[in-house]
Amino acid sequence: MSRAEEIEPAGYGALLEDIKSQVRTARVHAARKVNTELILLYWKIGKLIRARQSEEGWGTRVIARLADDLRTEFPGMRGLSQRNLVYMRTLATEYPDPIAQHPAAQLPWGHILVLLDRLPDPRVRDWYANQAAQHGWSRATLVHHITTGRHQRVGAAPNNFPSTLPAHDSDLAHEILQDPYNLDFLGLDAGYSERDLEDALIGRLTHFLTELGGGFSFVGRQYKLTVGNSEFYLDYSDSRVIPRPGVERLLCACSLG
Repeated sequence: MSRAEEIEPAGYGALLEDIKSQVRTARVHAARKVNTELILLYWKIGKLIRARQSEEGWGTRVIARLADDLRTEFPGMRGLSQRNLVYMRTLATEYPDPIAQHPAAQLPWGHILVLLDRLPDPRVRDWYANQAAQHGWSRATLVHHITTGRHQRVGAAPNNFPSTLPAHDSDLAHEILQDPYNLDFLGLDAGYSERDLEDALIGRLTHFLTELGGGFSFVGRQYKLTVGNSEFYLDYSDSRVIPRPGVERLLCACSLG
């Protein structure tokens, strides 16, 4: 057995990829579970506040004092501001039944604030909550679709996203994993990660494809093309690297959005 085979035996690469996939999937499942528990907690807090205000006739000044006391007791949690407590009460008002089984419970808190602020109609709000959870929309994508009235244009168009898109690859999964409220809820340091130029461009491209609706697929970044005896890679920032006009048009299309 050679030294290289001792370091990396046959089949090692496949094993490593399988384990990495399992770790990513487990991380997303754990983050989704934590996120759902956090939303359920916020709903319960809102329900308690709403009930006591109704029974005692308390005003908004009580919420301000409650926020101060809670932040003193739980200094590591960012979600206990007066503004958030008011939103929790609104959440309990708009969702009188337990929220744990509702699609909104699968979304980060920031998504829910968008739904509460922009969609007074419960049926329309539920449609967007379901679509965001099903298709893994980021908050920016959710806002865009609400602004453009996607529910009026698309309706319940069939798609194969749930069966073809790995959970850990969606924008929503990334936002849940990076949601500071989730990390604060666990008592961990949030940390911060910068997106480089390529990630930003890829985000714009996937956003554009999402707007087009079903039937489109994102092949991959820096996709290799063989032209004659030469190999080229699609560079979303510069269409001049490919000499053939047809491919140049493809690159220009990739830069839309």
